[in-house]
Amino acid sequence: MKFTLRQLEIFVAVANAGSVSRAAEQLALSQSAASTALGELERAYEQILFDRVGKRLVLNDTGQWLLPRALELLARAHELEEQLGTDQSIGNLRLGASLTIGNYLATLLVADFLQQHPASRVQLVVQNSATIIEQVARYELDLGLIEGDMSHPDVVVTPWLQDELVVFAAPEHPLAKKKSVSLAQVLQENWILREAGSGTRSTFERALGPRRSELKVRLELEHTEAIKRAVEAGLGLSCISRLALRDAFRRGSLVPIRLPELQLQRQFYMVQHKNKYLTSGIRSLMAHIRDGVAAESTAEIELPVIP
Repeated sequence: MKFTLRQLEIFVAVANAGSVSRAAEQLALSQSAASTALGELERAYEQILFDRVGKRLVLNDTGQWLLPRALELLARAHELEEQLGTDQSIGNLRLGASLTIGNYLATLLVADFLQQHPASRVQLVVQNSATIIEQVARYELDLGLIEGDMSHPDVVVTPWLQDELVVFAAPEHPLAKKKSVSLAQVLQENWILREAGSGTRSTFERALGPRRSELKVRLELEHTEAIKRAVEAGLGLSCISRLALRDAFRRGSLVPIRLPELQLQRQFYMVQHKNKYLTSGIRSLMAHIRDGVAAESTAEIELPVIP
């Protein structure tokens, strides 16, 4: 065999990092050692795997063909090593979750998973849905959990849970005292919304249709807790998952606005790379996520009460 697993590992690192120096740093190697290993791999098969674009190394057609196959072979090798080394560990797993899922569901699911598999390790990355999709597509995450309808040609998207967004206000807001309000009324108000690229923002704007151009967005924030504080302070209305509002509604610090004209139901999805080899650890985590929520909708899930 003309190649080694170490050469493939360096090739994958360079493909992800875009340079030999950054890949060497990630692998705790000298730049000369990484460059030598990559050169030996290319010379062994008389194939060039990268094109130089400015200061970056970019995969050419041969490199793009090799990348998913190298990743699969490395994943199988790591799985073999872990299974031979212990019968308790199912490996190091990289899970990504969008902000609503990450803050309110994923941490609970991961905690329960680690209790059942104490020798394993899970890295949980919480970003907006668009970022999670891109990280899965770049093989930086083994699995992603996102909210709202998003797609990418390199990933498989599987429905997981149903969810609902809610328009809400501070209890002192004039619209808070009405049994229901019209779309025309709320479009006259200031709004505090999630940033572009979030599943929550995409679902809300899609529900508004052509009238989304009438939104008066006063403030954009990345975190649901910050949005809730801004609405409590009287800065305007907002719309986020009912999952994130349960305790605030229970306390009365925020109140829902009934808006019959808008359909704000959405889906949570599980996403994986279409070419990624699913190790036994990834399959176990996927099964745990599917089975760990004994419900079809977030409305049926019981969460710990926050005082």
